[in-house]
Parts: sequence; C-alpha cells; structure tokens
Amino acid sequence: MRYSQLPTGRRSILAMAFAALVTGASFPWPALAQTAPARLTAEQQADVERMQAYLSGIRTMQARFVQVASNGAYAEGTFYLSRPGKLRFQYDPPAPLLIISDGTVVYSYDTALKQTTQIPVNLTPLWFLLRERISFTGDVTLTRYDRQAGVVRLTLVQTKDPAAGSVELALQSEPLALRQWSVTDGQGITTNIALTEARQDVRLDGKLFVFNENQPGGVQQHQ
Repeated sequence: MRYSQLPTGRRSILAMAFAALVTGASFPWPALAQTAPARLTAEQQADVERMQAYLSGIRTMQARFVQVASNGAYAEGTFYLSRPGKLRFQYDPPAPLLIISDGTVVYSYDTALKQTTQIPVNLTPLWFLLRERISFTGDVTLTRYDRQAGVVRLTLVQTKDPAAGSVELALQSEPLALRQWSVTDGQGITTNIALTEARQDVRLDGKLFVFNENQPGGVQQHQ
C-alpha cells in the first residue's frame, strides 16, 4: 500500500490496522520480548487448557471492535469470525480499509486507493487462532501467563522463530470470553483490538469471507 499518498491521519490508521494482522510475519520485533516458555503451576496449566478448549470451540463470532495504537491512531468497526480460517474486519468510515481472510489468503483492501494487498493466512500473527484446533504448544509457545481482576493475559510466540513476533490475548475468566488481543510491530508500536457486543455461534453469510475484486465491499451482515 502506498501510504505516502494519503493524509497523515489516514496513513496511520491504515498502517496500524494492517500491522495488527499481517506485519508480524515480515518485520523484526523488539529484542527484549520474552521468548522462554512460561513456567506454570498445575492450576495455571489447567486454566490454559480450559482456554484452549474454549477458543477451539468457537465456530463463529460477530462483534464490534475498537482498535487503538500506541501512536494515537484509532479505528473501529465490525469483526466477523468463522473458524477455521475465515475472518473479516469491516472498518467504519473514515478508515478506508477492509480486511478479509477466506481461509487461505488475507486480503487488505484500501477503499480510497482501490488497492489490494495479499498475504497467506498462515503467515499472519493470528493464524494460530484460526486453525481447526487451537493449541499453545508445538509450533506456538506460551511465554507469559498473568491473571488479574478476573482477566487472564497470555503471551504467545512462534516456537521456531520467537523473534518473529508475539501476540497477547486477554480473556475474561468467568464466564470465559475473548475480550482483546495486542500486537507490537517492528517500530515498537502496539496495536490493541478490543471486542464488545460479542455474539458466538451466530449464523453468518459465507459471502462475508469472499473477496471479490469487482465488489470488494461485498455483502453486509444484517444485525
């Protein structure tokens, strides 16, 4: 995307939006990021396994999202998830962005410039959340577990390439619910995406996850 052609405010919104899903695969990350596996008590391990099962059990989700970056950029919109593999971020105006994963490729469409950027879904930081079975072992390593005020925060990295990036998940403990995730890019900018009004196991139109060059906006899900 040619951010240099856009006003500064719009460029920062686009940059932080795309970074939240994609740039973890292609930018260096802060050298101080923790990469060693977390040492968990038996109680904490049981908690982690409960959260893995919860996330694996989510088939569909629709929610509003608020996206804030540490550089001050802000955007919001509607988030759709259909596991495995599919998601959609429908950004509200004035953010000129639409992000769709069809299960194989993530498409980022700039509605102002009419430009599309593509990347394989398995190269994005959130790929492990889109897989059929979610596990924080094997090719993903849990490096930090923290529980405070009924919220559990889990920090995860790729096992084979921990310096490639990290994602922090925030889950409400009782009842279990995914509330937020955070990604930090190679420039040290942290992007937080918080979910509100989340509904699970809802019927979603499959066309939400199809990117059409001739009609990039595609279908709109009725509320």
